[in-house]
Amino acid sequence: MTEDDLAPEETEPKPIKQRKNGLYPAISDELTAVMKAGWADTELRDLVPAEQSAYAAKRRAALSARFPGERLVVPAGKLKTRSNDTEYSFRASTEYVHLTGDQTEDAVLVLEPRGGDRGHDAYLYLLPRSDRENGEFWLSGQGELWVGRRHSLAEAEVLLGLPAKDVRNAATELAERADEYPAATRVVRGHDAGIDAALDAHTTKHGDAELKTFLSELRLVKDEWELGQLQAACDATVLGFTDVVRELAQAVATSERWIEGTFWRRARVEGNDVGYGSICAAGPHATTLHWVRNDGEVRPGELLLLDAGVETSTLYTADVTRTLPINGTFNDLQRKIYQAVYDSQEAGIAAVKPGARYRDFHEASQQVLAERLVEWGLVEGPVERVLELGLQRRWTLHGTGHMLGLDVHDCAQARVEAYVDCVLEPGMVLTVEPGLYFQADDLTVPEEYRGIGVRIEDDILVTTDGNRNLSDGLPRTVADVESWMASLKS
Repeated sequence: MTEDDLAPEETEPKPIKQRKNGLYPAISDELTAVMKAGWADTELRDLVPAEQSAYAAKRRAALSARFPGERLVVPAGKLKTRSNDTEYSFRASTEYVHLTGDQTEDAVLVLEPRGGDRGHDAYLYLLPRSDRENGEFWLSGQGELWVGRRHSLAEAEVLLGLPAKDVRNAATELAERADEYPAATRVVRGHDAGIDAALDAHTTKHGDAELKTFLSELRLVKDEWELGQLQAACDATVLGFTDVVRELAQAVATSERWIEGTFWRRARVEGNDVGYGSICAAGPHATTLHWVRNDGEVRPGELLLLDAGVETSTLYTADVTRTLPINGTFNDLQRKIYQAVYDSQEAGIAAVKPGARYRDFHEASQQVLAERLVEWGLVEGPVERVLELGLQRRWTLHGTGHMLGLDVHDCAQARVEAYVDCVLEPGMVLTVEPGLYFQADDLTVPEEYRGIGVRIEDDILVTTDGNRNLSDGLPRTVADVESWMASLKS
């Protein structure tokens, strides 16, 4: 692989610089001629629009209606360097994916106003096929000979239902036309430094923030296609948890890394990847909310808290947690704590319904946990006092859930009144995930509690008449968990 790339703003193909790499001499004219010639035409001519394209068009229409007369720019993002000349796997920006269904790096969506209230013309800037004539195909580190074929602009237009242009001209063209839209260009910032810089003088911080907030809120209610993707993510996640239980003996013999790798394998087979860093927390590690080192021992007699989700090939993710007895059976104290968390989750799920406040499921879950903590003598009651002062939070730690979708913590830029203070609507998908965590060094609880962490999490769809648990393929009750684990070990 070479370090040579076409400059981002080139409009005419130019020869790639020739460089010795320590193994081969300078590139000969004869080799250049050989590499140019003899390639078959691989243009794909029988394509049909991608399934998501019609839904993405409706989302763009909503965006257009919200910002009439303004130019809107939504980049996909760039490759990020992991080390030296290697990059992280690319993940397109959530806003770009939601509005296009595309996942390619460097791309940019533009909504160009037609004038007045006549809406927008939407088009894409994309990286075209590698140029064989100027050597980009094989001399650039991102040439198709090295990283694989990408769609031509014509192919992308069919798949995505949008006109496409060469992205290498994007920054120049957007900047040149910016004066046509005085104080009326908005860009989703933070994904493409070149686009950000080209539009710095033509956008405002407040205007850009408003655009990002609207796009976050646009994802609050999922359409039918998105709900299908989230169900598929949950179904694949069920398979991943099942794989883990089947291989627990291997994890005992090695470490939490075996659990992480086992689930990751399923995520890659069924979808794109894991939707977030898997938490494979055994024993006292389960009390660390974001334990992602996953390098600890897995010991029979202790609990495994597994928080993991498969991300589909379209980038929608599940987010599920189960706390499992490593030897297949809860002891009495583990069972008591688990049952409290289960009862808390049941109360939270029951509070998820159209017309309910978003906060209701959190408050219902916290009520149950506070009652148990008082009942066990771990905090002084009455329960109303505990909740008013938030004393239960020493052991419950976190909120009881969040919105879910393309991001594991979806819609994070939404306004408080549109999210945390909202009223639930059919099509919203959220997690309900209460937990109790007794730290290994917590001297306020009896010694036998220390090092025990329990969380149960499911992905809940708000329906017209209540809710549906998208991840109910995994058992939750004490008896069902033990029976399920026994069936997989036999």
